[in-house]
Amino acid sequence: MRFRLVVLFLMLMSLVGSRWAYGQDAAPAAGPPAIDVRQLFEDGGTIGYIIVALSLAMVALIFEHLFSLRRGALMPGGLAEEVYRQIMQGQVKTAEEACRARPSFLAYVLGAGLREVNIGYTSVEKAMEDAAAQQAARLQRKVEYLSVVGSLAPMLGLMGTVWGMIIAFMEFERKANPQVSELAPGVYKALVTTLFGLTVAIPALAAYAYFRNRVDELVAQTSLMAEHVFADYKRSEATRRKMQRAERKTARKPPVAPPNSGREGPR
Repeated sequence: MRFRLVVLFLMLMSLVGSRWAYGQDAAPAAGPPAIDVRQLFEDGGTIGYIIVALSLAMVALIFEHLFSLRRGALMPGGLAEEVYRQIMQGQVKTAEEACRARPSFLAYVLGAGLREVNIGYTSVEKAMEDAAAQQAARLQRKVEYLSVVGSLAPMLGLMGTVWGMIIAFMEFERKANPQVSELAPGVYKALVTTLFGLTVAIPALAAYAYFRNRVDELVAQTSLMAEHVFADYKRSEATRRKMQRAERKTARKPPVAPPNSGREGPR
Protein backbone atom coordinates (compact mmCIF):
# COMPACT_ATOMS: atom_id res chain seq x y z
CA MET A 1 0.00 0.00 0.00
CA ARG A 2 2.75 2.44 0.93
CA PHE A 3 4.70 1.49 -2.20
CA ARG A 4 1.71 2.35 -4.34
CA LEU A 5 1.33 5.69 -2.60
CA VAL A 6 4.99 6.48 -3.23
CA VAL A 7 4.66 5.55 -6.92
CA LEU A 8 1.55 7.74 -7.30
CA PHE A 9 3.27 10.61 -5.56
CA LEU A 10 6.31 10.33 -7.85
CA MET A 11 4.08 10.25 -10.94
CA LEU A 12 2.32 13.39 -9.82
CA MET A 13 5.59 15.08 -9.06
CA SER A 14 6.87 14.15 -12.52
CA LEU A 15 3.84 15.90 -14.05
CA VAL A 16 4.59 19.01 -12.04
CA GLY A 17 8.25 18.74 -13.05
CA SER A 18 7.34 18.55 -16.73
CA ARG A 19 5.22 21.66 -16.39
CA TRP A 20 8.06 23.43 -14.63
CA ALA A 21 10.49 22.46 -17.41
CA TYR A 22 8.01 23.69 -20.04
CA GLY A 23 7.69 26.99 -18.25
CA GLN A 24 11.46 27.33 -18.08
CA ASP A 25 11.77 26.86 -21.84
CA ALA A 26 9.10 29.48 -22.51
CA ALA A 27 10.37 32.13 -20.13
CA PRO A 28 13.19 31.49 -17.69
CA ALA A 29 12.36 32.59 -14.17
CA ALA A 30 14.69 34.35 -11.82
CA GLY A 31 13.97 31.94 -8.97
CA PRO A 32 11.46 29.49 -7.56
CA PRO A 33 7.85 30.68 -7.58
CA ALA A 34 6.56 32.29 -4.42
CA ILE A 35 4.08 30.19 -2.43
CA ASP A 36 0.99 31.94 -1.15
CA VAL A 37 0.00 30.20 2.08
CA ARG A 38 -3.50 31.65 1.97
CA GLN A 39 -3.95 30.34 -1.55
CA LEU A 40 -2.75 26.91 -0.39
CA PHE A 41 -5.48 26.79 2.23
CA GLU A 42 -8.08 27.80 -0.33
CA ASP A 43 -6.87 25.15 -2.78
CA GLY A 44 -6.99 22.50 -0.04
CA GLY A 45 -10.75 22.78 0.11
CA THR A 46 -12.89 21.04 2.72
CA ILE A 47 -10.47 18.17 3.22
CA GLY A 48 -7.68 20.65 3.75
CA TYR A 49 -9.61 22.33 6.56
CA ILE A 50 -10.28 18.93 8.15
CA ILE A 51 -6.54 18.22 8.14
CA VAL A 52 -5.91 21.63 9.68
CA ALA A 53 -8.36 20.73 12.46
CA LEU A 54 -6.43 17.49 13.00
CA SER A 55 -3.23 19.52 13.27
CA LEU A 56 -4.78 21.66 16.01
CA ALA A 57 -5.86 18.50 17.85
CA MET A 58 -2.33 17.15 17.49
CA VAL A 59 -0.81 20.29 19.00
CA ALA A 60 -3.29 20.20 21.88
CA LEU A 61 -2.49 16.53 22.57
CA ILE A 62 1.25 17.16 22.53
CA PHE A 63 0.99 20.01 25.05
CA GLU A 64 -1.36 17.97 27.25
CA HIS A 65 1.04 15.02 27.28
CA LEU A 66 4.01 17.26 28.01
CA PHE A 67 2.30 18.41 31.20
CA SER A 68 0.62 15.15 32.28
CA LEU A 69 3.39 12.66 31.42
CA ARG A 70 5.94 14.12 33.78
CA ARG A 71 7.78 12.40 36.59
CA GLY A 72 6.46 14.94 39.08
CA ALA A 73 2.87 14.38 37.92
CA LEU A 74 2.98 10.58 38.06
CA MET A 75 5.28 10.30 41.08
CA PRO A 76 4.76 13.30 43.43
CA GLY A 77 7.80 14.10 45.48
CA GLY A 78 7.69 12.96 49.10
CA LEU A 79 4.69 10.64 48.71
CA ALA A 80 6.74 7.44 48.68
CA GLU A 81 8.71 8.50 51.79
CA GLU A 82 5.54 9.46 53.65
CA VAL A 83 3.77 6.19 52.86
CA TYR A 84 6.88 4.21 53.80
CA ARG A 85 7.07 5.95 57.17
CA GLN A 86 3.40 5.33 57.90
CA ILE A 87 3.71 1.65 57.00
CA MET A 88 6.67 1.19 59.32
CA GLN A 89 4.66 2.80 62.11
CA GLY A 90 1.71 0.53 61.40
CA GLN A 91 -0.57 3.42 60.41
CA VAL A 92 -2.06 1.93 57.26
CA LYS A 93 -5.18 4.10 57.31
CA THR A 94 -3.10 7.25 57.49
CA ALA A 95 -1.03 6.04 54.54
CA GLU A 96 -4.20 5.44 52.52
CA GLU A 97 -5.40 8.95 53.30
CA ALA A 98 -2.06 10.35 52.11
CA CYS A 99 -2.50 8.52 48.80
CA ARG A 100 -6.04 9.82 48.36
CA ALA A 101 -4.88 13.37 49.12
CA ARG A 102 -2.33 13.28 46.27
CA PRO A 103 -3.97 11.41 43.37
CA SER A 104 -1.41 10.16 40.86
CA PHE A 105 -0.07 7.00 39.26
CA LEU A 106 2.09 6.19 42.28
CA ALA A 107 -0.72 6.95 44.73
CA TYR A 108 -3.08 4.60 42.88
CA VAL A 109 -0.54 1.76 42.92
CA LEU A 110 0.38 2.27 46.58
CA GLY A 111 -3.28 2.55 47.57
CA ALA A 112 -4.02 -0.78 45.91
CA GLY A 113 -1.21 -2.40 47.87
CA LEU A 114 -2.22 -0.80 51.18
CA ARG A 115 -5.69 -2.29 50.93
CA GLU A 116 -4.14 -5.77 50.95
CA VAL A 117 -1.64 -5.25 53.79
CA ASN A 118 -3.65 -7.31 56.29
CA ILE A 119 -3.65 -10.32 53.97
CA GLY A 120 0.08 -10.52 53.26
CA TYR A 121 2.79 -9.34 50.92
CA THR A 122 1.81 -11.77 48.17
CA SER A 123 -1.60 -10.10 47.91
CA VAL A 124 0.02 -6.67 48.16
CA GLU A 125 2.37 -7.44 45.27
CA LYS A 126 -0.43 -8.82 43.09
CA ALA A 127 -2.65 -5.80 43.78
CA MET A 128 0.11 -3.36 42.87
CA GLU A 129 0.91 -5.23 39.65
CA ASP A 130 -2.75 -5.15 38.60
CA ALA A 131 -3.07 -1.46 39.45
CA ALA A 132 0.12 -0.59 37.53
CA ALA A 133 -1.05 -2.54 34.47
CA GLN A 134 -4.43 -0.80 34.56
CA GLN A 135 -2.92 2.68 34.81
CA ALA A 136 -0.33 1.91 32.13
CA ALA A 137 -3.07 0.83 29.72
CA ARG A 138 -4.96 4.06 30.45
CA LEU A 139 -1.90 6.16 29.65
CA GLN A 140 -1.20 4.19 26.48
CA ARG A 141 -4.76 4.79 25.30
CA LYS A 142 -4.25 8.53 25.74
CA VAL A 143 -1.07 8.43 23.65
CA GLU A 144 -2.79 6.33 20.95
CA TYR A 145 -4.71 9.39 19.77
CA LEU A 146 -1.50 10.79 18.29
CA SER A 147 -1.09 7.58 16.32
CA VAL A 148 -4.66 7.93 15.05
CA VAL A 149 -3.95 11.49 13.90
CA GLY A 150 -0.70 10.38 12.26
CA SER A 151 -2.48 7.61 10.36
CA LEU A 152 -5.61 9.54 9.44
CA ALA A 153 -4.01 12.76 8.16
CA PRO A 154 -2.09 11.27 5.18
CA MET A 155 -5.08 9.13 4.21
CA LEU A 156 -7.27 12.24 4.11
CA GLY A 157 -4.57 14.00 2.12
CA LEU A 158 -4.45 11.13 -0.35
CA MET A 159 -8.22 11.18 -0.70
CA GLY A 160 -8.14 14.91 -1.42
CA THR A 161 -5.39 14.39 -3.98
CA VAL A 162 -7.25 11.60 -5.77
CA TRP A 163 -10.43 13.67 -5.84
CA GLY A 164 -8.53 16.70 -7.15
CA MET A 165 -6.90 14.59 -9.85
CA ILE A 166 -10.30 13.31 -10.95
CA ILE A 167 -11.61 16.87 -11.24
CA ALA A 168 -8.48 18.00 -13.08
CA PHE A 169 -8.68 15.21 -15.66
CA MET A 170 -12.40 15.78 -16.16
CA GLU A 171 -11.75 19.44 -16.96
CA PHE A 172 -8.83 18.45 -19.17
CA GLU A 173 -11.06 16.07 -21.13
CA ARG A 174 -13.71 18.70 -21.87
CA LYS A 175 -11.31 20.97 -23.76
CA ALA A 176 -11.10 20.74 -27.56
CA ASN A 177 -7.33 20.97 -27.99
CA PRO A 178 -5.88 20.48 -24.50
CA GLN A 179 -2.24 21.21 -23.74
CA VAL A 180 -0.23 19.32 -21.17
CA SER A 181 0.57 22.58 -19.42
CA GLU A 182 -3.15 23.15 -18.82
CA LEU A 183 -3.24 20.07 -16.57
CA ALA A 184 -0.59 21.39 -14.20
CA PRO A 185 -2.83 23.80 -12.21
CA GLY A 186 -5.25 21.00 -11.41
CA VAL A 187 -2.40 18.69 -10.37
CA TYR A 188 -0.93 21.43 -8.19
CA LYS A 189 -4.21 21.96 -6.38
CA ALA A 190 -4.70 18.22 -5.96
CA LEU A 191 -1.28 17.83 -4.30
CA VAL A 192 -2.00 20.45 -1.66
CA THR A 193 -3.98 18.08 0.56
CA THR A 194 -1.20 15.47 0.36
CA LEU A 195 1.24 18.13 1.54
CA PHE A 196 -1.08 19.04 4.42
CA GLY A 197 -1.52 15.39 5.42
CA LEU A 198 2.21 14.66 5.49
CA THR A 199 2.90 17.89 7.37
CA VAL A 200 0.57 16.72 10.14
CA ALA A 201 1.43 13.00 10.06
CA ILE A 202 5.21 13.31 10.45
CA PRO A 203 5.25 15.24 13.77
CA ALA A 204 2.24 13.28 15.07
CA LEU A 205 3.96 9.92 14.60
CA ALA A 206 7.22 11.26 15.99
CA ALA A 207 5.43 12.58 19.08
CA TYR A 208 3.58 9.28 19.47
CA ALA A 209 6.84 7.31 19.49
CA TYR A 210 8.36 9.69 22.05
CA PHE A 211 5.41 9.65 24.45
CA ARG A 212 4.94 5.89 24.12
CA ASN A 213 8.53 5.33 25.25
CA ARG A 214 8.05 7.95 27.94
CA VAL A 215 5.03 6.08 29.32
CA ASP A 216 6.94 2.79 29.39
CA GLU A 217 9.82 4.43 31.24
CA LEU A 218 7.64 6.14 33.84
CA VAL A 219 5.53 3.02 34.43
CA ALA A 220 8.67 0.99 35.12
CA GLN A 221 10.04 3.64 37.49
CA THR A 222 6.74 3.93 39.36
CA SER A 223 6.41 0.16 39.80
CA LEU A 224 9.99 -0.06 41.09
CA MET A 225 9.40 2.79 43.55
CA ALA A 226 6.25 1.13 44.86
CA GLU A 227 8.16 -2.09 45.45
CA HIS A 228 10.83 -0.17 47.37
CA VAL A 229 8.16 1.37 49.60
CA PHE A 230 7.03 -2.12 50.65
CA ALA A 231 10.52 -3.64 50.76
CA ASP A 232 10.92 -3.44 54.56
CA TYR A 233 7.34 -4.59 55.04
CA LYS A 234 8.18 -7.61 52.87
CA ARG A 235 11.22 -8.45 55.02
CA SER A 236 9.34 -7.98 58.27
CA GLU A 237 6.50 -10.13 56.94
CA ALA A 238 8.97 -12.88 55.99
CA THR A 239 10.63 -12.67 59.44
CA ARG A 240 7.28 -12.83 61.22
CA ARG A 241 6.19 -15.89 59.26
CA LYS A 242 9.50 -17.60 59.95
CA MET A 243 9.05 -17.01 63.69
CA GLN A 244 5.49 -18.32 63.52
CA ARG A 245 6.64 -21.49 61.80
CA ALA A 246 9.35 -21.95 64.43
CA GLU A 247 6.79 -21.49 67.24
CA ARG A 248 4.45 -24.03 65.66
CA LYS A 249 7.25 -26.58 65.38
CA THR A 250 8.17 -26.02 69.01
CA ALA A 251 4.54 -26.42 70.08
CA ARG A 252 4.19 -29.75 68.23
CA LYS A 253 7.24 -31.35 69.89
CA PRO A 254 6.35 -33.75 72.82
CA PRO A 255 7.75 -32.81 76.22
CA VAL A 256 11.05 -34.52 77.08
CA ALA A 257 10.83 -36.71 80.21
CA PRO A 258 13.52 -36.36 82.91
CA PRO A 259 16.19 -39.10 82.90
CA ASN A 260 15.05 -40.76 86.24
CA SER A 261 11.32 -40.31 85.74
CA GLY A 262 10.69 -44.09 85.24
CA ARG A 263 13.06 -45.46 87.97
CA GLU A 264 12.53 -45.99 91.67
CA GLY A 265 14.66 -44.15 94.09
CA PRO A 266 17.00 -45.88 96.57
CA ARG A 267 15.38 -47.57 99.59
